[in-house]
Amino acid sequence: MNILIIEDEPLAAERLISLIKQQKQVNVLGQFDTVTRSVDWLKKNPAPDLIFMDIQLADGLSFQIFDQVTVSAPVIFTTAYNEYALKAFKVNSIEYLLKPVDADELRAAFAKYETLTGKPSPDKMMESITYAMQMLTKKYKERFVVKVGEHLKSIEVGEILFFFSLEKTTFAQTTDARKHILDFTLDQLDGLLDPTRYFRINRKYIVRVDAIKDMISHTNSRIKLVLKTSDDEDVIVARERVQEFKDWLDK
Repeated sequence: MNILIIEDEPLAAERLISLIKQQKQVNVLGQFDTVTRSVDWLKKNPAPDLIFMDIQLADGLSFQIFDQVTVSAPVIFTTAYNEYALKAFKVNSIEYLLKPVDADELRAAFAKYETLTGKPSPDKMMESITYAMQMLTKKYKERFVVKVGEHLKSIEVGEILFFFSLEKTTFAQTTDARKHILDFTLDQLDGLLDPTRYFRINRKYIVRVDAIKDMISHTNSRIKLVLKTSDDEDVIVARERVQEFKDWLDK
């Protein structure tokens, strides 16, 4: 089986290829990290049997590839987007895998691929891509309604530096240092916020990149954050999230 890997994170690509080779005899035709390089390869080479494609690449969204070249091979998306939006990809035999890729889910994706009687047509694939793009553009919260005394107020997401949980209550802290109670859990917010702007550093905090005032090396390879408008001296990036946090900052 000839496969193509389109993924801008070297470690993620390496892990994916390793998992694939544990399950299938494959020939990796190429590994590309940008829309530009992927389009160039697809224009000049015969279609692979299968493409593994991340959504966010170094120079844009992988959906832009479909605007520039006809993709006739089945595509399995690998992405950090949550399951709520990814229902869009379960159309026309296009599968998805959430990062970090799970071996069992990869096995199931291959099983789905093997049930295909033919490759999806370019027209049907573009219908699926269009639908997925619509879902992705609609899914992120733009504002929250909060109570201020006896009044209700609408707060733009751009005004919120970070979200935190305290005594089973969720708060949004805005740029003016005010705390507002929200009717959401952090787990729910994790699926409603744009992952390019906000990151879940631990069980108690979701932070925006420009909320970070300072970063300090901490024990057990963790990172301690100093957040703007916050007096909490114990904001720590969980050890299992440190590498992903660094990758997020390095985008």
